[in-house]
Amino acid sequence: MTLSIIIITALISIIAFSNHDIFNQLKFNAWLIKDKNQSWRFFTYAFVHAGWFHLLINMFVLWSFGQLVEQSFTLIFGFPKGLLYYVLLYIGGIIFATLLDFGKHKNDPFYDAVGASGAVSAVVFSSIILAPDNTLIVFPIPFPLPAYVFGILYLIYSAYMGKQGKDNIGHNAHFFGAIFGIFFTIILKPALFQHFISRLF
Repeated sequence: MTLSIIIITALISIIAFSNHDIFNQLKFNAWLIKDKNQSWRFFTYAFVHAGWFHLLINMFVLWSFGQLVEQSFTLIFGFPKGLLYYVLLYIGGIIFATLLDFGKHKNDPFYDAVGASGAVSAVVFSSIILAPDNTLIVFPIPFPLPAYVFGILYLIYSAYMGKQGKDNIGHNAHFFGAIFGIFFTIILKPALFQHFISRLF
């Protein structure tokens, strides 16, 4: 399923790179959702990207963490329920990641957003709940970090940068996608929270 999501996202993104009509029809724009009832944009924006680097980074991170979550969900919940929950995690991350920005920018026709990073954040933080003591190499930190430490730092950084709003990165989407991934995973199986705590100590 992770591979299928990557292939679909890559194909649509690559097509949209050279077809501005498709790009403009799929991107997130809160004003168009509110005033023109184009609610599909809550979902389709995750399948277009600003450029090759944006696409490759998101798909690399999804590939790196998605396999763990997909396999864990299938092991915990069985097949095909585990795959269904994995798809719902991804779709929920897409939608939930935009809710704050929708509220903030629904009267701004010039605010656009694209990219799968909110959904990818949901997958990454689901993996942290599942395996908090895994280690991650995060550039430019020269030593591996426990996944839960990375998660805490990432949330703090995303919340701070989201309030600053001085760059062109969707920090709010990253933050709320991550929050969705945490709570969705725990709601699916509350015992995972106890498992998470036990792995920390």
